[in-house]
Amino acid sequence: MVNITFGSGSNPGPPLTTTLTNYNFVTHDCPDDGAYTIANSTPNCFSNTWYSVPEDHTPGDVNGYMMVINASFNPGDFYVQKVDGLCDNTTYEFAAWILNVLNFNACQSPVSPISPNVTFKIETTSGTVLQTYNTGDILRSGSPKWNQYGLFFKTPAGATSVIVRMTNNAPGGCGNDLLLDDITFRPCGPLVTASINDTAKSVDVCKGNPSSFTFNGNVSSGYDNPVYQWEVSIDSGITWSDIAGANTTTYVRLPNNNSGAYHYRLAVAQGNNIAVPSCRVVSNVVTVNVNPIPIPAAANTGPGCTGKALTLKAMQGNIFSWSGPNGFTSSDQNPLIQSAALNNTGRYYVKAISDKGCVNTDSTDVVINISPQVNAGNDAEICEGKSTQLFATGSNILFYNWNPSISLSNSNIANPIASPTETTLYIITASNNFCNDYDSVTVTVNKKPVADAGPDRVIIRGQSAVLNGKAGVENFTFSWTPNQFISSTSILNPVVNPPNVTAYILNVASNIGCGIATDTVLVKVYNDLYIPNAFTPNGDGKNDTWTIETLEAYPDAEVKVFNRYGELVYYNHGKKVQWDGKYRGVLQTSGVYVYIIDLKNGTKPKKGIVTIVL
Repeated sequence: MVNITFGSGSNPGPPLTTTLTNYNFVTHDCPDDGAYTIANSTPNCFSNTWYSVPEDHTPGDVNGYMMVINASFNPGDFYVQKVDGLCDNTTYEFAAWILNVLNFNACQSPVSPISPNVTFKIETTSGTVLQTYNTGDILRSGSPKWNQYGLFFKTPAGATSVIVRMTNNAPGGCGNDLLLDDITFRPCGPLVTASINDTAKSVDVCKGNPSSFTFNGNVSSGYDNPVYQWEVSIDSGITWSDIAGANTTTYVRLPNNNSGAYHYRLAVAQGNNIAVPSCRVVSNVVTVNVNPIPIPAAANTGPGCTGKALTLKAMQGNIFSWSGPNGFTSSDQNPLIQSAALNNTGRYYVKAISDKGCVNTDSTDVVINISPQVNAGNDAEICEGKSTQLFATGSNILFYNWNPSISLSNSNIANPIASPTETTLYIITASNNFCNDYDSVTVTVNKKPVADAGPDRVIIRGQSAVLNGKAGVENFTFSWTPNQFISSTSILNPVVNPPNVTAYILNVASNIGCGIATDTVLVKVYNDLYIPNAFTPNGDGKNDTWTIETLEAYPDAEVKVFNRYGELVYYNHGKKVQWDGKYRGVLQTSGVYVYIIDLKNGTKPKKGIVTIVL
């Protein structure tokens, strides 16, 4: 009926009303003598003379408050409360949880630690004492521990309110410090027990079970005018409702076709007090579990196809039993028919059993269709740029589909023309509207040969050059022509030293019949180094650059060009010389420029002039 937990939250909690206590409320953690606070924990107060208590007593109460009391030096009341709404002629238990928070080792000799000593007193509103109880010295050994203290009392006829008084009997000094929490009132009465069919505390039935059950209550003596009421709860005892007409110690429960856990108990009260739920004493709880029947929802992954896998499915249950055509049986939830045949067509039944033994059945119809059979034909090889015809054969086929469809003349016929540019795997899907079959064929594309004789070369008569030939694709042969003034015609980088201008041809042939490729490199032969002495960089497309073609015969040559002021306006090293007459992007003026060419071959650098004519 009463459960005072002081609430919860961050420190400090709100003060009590002045009608409940005459102690002073403080907002800090450690109240002085004659003071209190409301807090969810206590630190090591007064130089560790108190133990640190990290939480209140109320189970599961996050940041739950408690009353933290430093008792007054003078004994006296520290908590007084009027409790209303009680039932007359009813026995109650009044209790509270108290913890001695003093660290006994903190009291300095010869001072002895003082233990809290509390008297509980129940009075009528007119002051008549109904019952008292004294805790004695609340001693502590070891770590701090919550203990419950309380008493029993009976309300007089017509009395619905009492005064609760808690008095501190201990004197002041080192100690007499306590925590208070969970002040409770509850009615007491005869012992009440309940059972189902005389013995069981709970029974399990399946939804649709027609059985009824008899609940029996056994009530010990304690009330001279007991009144009975059976109650029911469908939320595990959070809320209870009276069952109309169930007012004897026996109650017959009729079948209920709704699934769920139904909890029952017998309540007893003195006379008219039965009308007040808080005045009742109740029995243990008995439970009828109406368990749902499983819903198999039988199904299958069909329509199936011959030679293909098909799965039967059941949704709910713990144990399964399947049966079907041709003696089919299985205890799997989702049995697999690995390779379906036409005689697998028919109706399949499943019995599903729940973990509570509830049973239900269902069925599913399986249809098996004849699968098509397709063969994509043999792999093929073609040369780049050529085509080949695909040849698919089979049975029970209405539709064809080749993938990828690109490079095919028609992707929906059995024998399309394939013209891939790269080696391609073609997959064919054959269908008869119900079932599909698949196969594949690879068309290998052999690339045409590629010949690259490399860049033209320049030499001075008597010099030699290395040709930089390249041949593409695999499975090919190559050779150089003509077979004159060349170190070898069967390597890609031969050395040549013709006396005159000569064109060498690189011939590359496919060994699998995919053609021949050729390319030509021109080897220019000069009698001496020729250096032009003038050029006209006017943008008319004629003689616009100073080009020293013969310098290509000296790949390490260094070229420097200076203007009349000695500034370096052009520099080249190891590259083809093609000066456009510009320095830092600006076209130089007409006039004479000095060049120095170092061939890097041990000879004396060549000096001369070149003229820009605009």
